Amino acid sequence: MFVAKVTGSVVSTEKVDSMRGQKLLVVEPYRLDQAARNKLISTGRTFIAVDMLGAGVGDMVLIVQGSSARFTPETQKLPIDCVVIGIVDSVNIEKSEVYSRREEP
Repeated sequence: MFVAKVTGSVVSTEKVDSMRGQKLLVVEPYRLDQAARNKLISTGRTFIAVDMLGAGVGDMVLIVQGSSARFTPETQKLPIDCVVIGIVDSVNIEKSEVYSRREEP
């Protein structure tokens, strides 16, 4: 499981039948800044994730990849490798809050 930021969306009008109606998001995984340990920073990678929750651009989300992406009842028959399974409210590391949704601009 990873924390990621939604940075965009993908529109695909031609796709396999099982993917029709599925919202696709561009997500960028984040990690703890090892130097300061007081903020999350981008890993520099991006993935396409199926959104099961209604996340939007700018939201921090929880994603799972690989076979774990197909472990929910909604995704078990989809040909996917990455899915949004949560919208993050806050991240706390060593008793410090390094991300808070309520502090987003």
